[in-house]
Amino acid sequence: MQLHELKATEGSRHVRNRVGRGQGSGNGKTAGRGQKGQLSRSGGKTRLGFEGGQTPLFQRIPKRGFTNINRKEYAVINLDDLNVFEDGAEVTPASLIEAGLVKKELAGVKVLGRGEINRKLNVKAAKFSASAKEAIEAAGGTCEVI
Repeated sequence: MQLHELKATEGSRHVRNRVGRGQGSGNGKTAGRGQKGQLSRSGGKTRLGFEGGQTPLFQRIPKRGFTNINRKEYAVINLDDLNVFEDGAEVTPASLIEAGLVKKELAGVKVLGRGEINRKLNVKAAKFSASAKEAIEAAGGTCEVI
C-alpha cells in the first residue's frame, strides 16, 4: 500500500450537523430544541448543582471541620534518600531539586528519619524530625535549620 492509496473508510468521518439552517437541513425552525421551555431559550441553562429549586445536595449534607488557610506543606525526604550525595557534601533544598529527590520546595524541606544514613553530610532544611537529626549527627554530619 502506498501513501496515495490511503482512503477514509465508510462512516469514519462525520459531517458536522449545522442546526438552524433552514427546513431542508432537517434541523431548521426550532433547531432541534423542541417547542417551548427553558432549554429552548438562548442562555437557558441552569448553574452547576441546581436542582430545580430544591435545596441542592451540597447544601443538605453536614459540614465538618475547617481548612486552615495558613497551613504550611513541606516537601518530605527520608534519610535513606540522602545517601546519593558524596561524603562531606552540603545538602540544600536546591541540591535536592537538582538531584530529582524533591519536585517542589513548597514551604520548605522536612527531613524524616526512615532508613539509615552512612555518609557525613551537612544538611540544610526547614525542619528535621528528632530521629533524623540524631541519625545525621551520629553519622558525623550537621543539621542546620534555614
